[in-house]
Amino acid sequence: MLITTSQDPQALSNSYVVGDRVGGQAVLIDGGTACAPIHKGIADQSLRPSHLFVTHRHPDHIQFIGEYAQRYGIPICGHRLEAEACGGFDLELEGGEIFQCGELRVQALHIPGHTAGHIAVFVEHGDERALFPADTLFKGTVGGTRGVGNTGFADLRNSILNVLLQLPGDTRIYPGHAGPSTVSFERKENPYVRAWTAEELPAAQAGTFRGEALELLLRGPDYDGGTKCWVRWPDTGLFDVLPGSRVSSL
Repeated sequence: MLITTSQDPQALSNSYVVGDRVGGQAVLIDGGTACAPIHKGIADQSLRPSHLFVTHRHPDHIQFIGEYAQRYGIPICGHRLEAEACGGFDLELEGGEIFQCGELRVQALHIPGHTAGHIAVFVEHGDERALFPADTLFKGTVGGTRGVGNTGFADLRNSILNVLLQLPGDTRIYPGHAGPSTVSFERKENPYVRAWTAEELPAAQAGTFRGEALELLLRGPDYDGGTKCWVRWPDTGLFDVLPGSRVSSL
């Protein structure tokens, strides 16, 4: 499996091209970063793209999808719940669809939480497996539940624990921001995963988010070197994953 990444130096957001072999077929995943590295990867490896998969609606993942589609004459594919926010898709997905692209077996997995129609792209090539979960799961951290189009913590937790981390442990993870990981690593080392699968909740600490009282359960790492916070709202008992820079401890 041939994987070329384009990463924005500020946002650390990633776009990918995945090929089956030199001179073979390929798929594109997201299009929010500089196009030149992707175009170069395609040209250098003489790849023939067949589909562009959009993981979710946020601008840092869709800015250049039109350019890719026009240049390579390929359909833009994404979940139907993201279509309007992305300007429409050529192929609307529900989740679970499987595409045979050359020697690549490509499956769209519906993983709501960060957004309603968020998908992960799971690619298999022989004994190799690669997962592209975009902004749901990163190396050592997880996606937030306060962005535009989110469906909340319960969906995010379910998508991570019961969909993504059910894949084989040797599956390589290529997230929507920053660097790669593996399913096995995230099962064992991700502090949010460990906390969410523990028998008891961590001891809560009083805090605030934009002046609103909360219970801080975990302050952990984020992909950009900052932090994220897993919190519970005392008035409703509901949970959230928030940017740590906006959560103050009391």
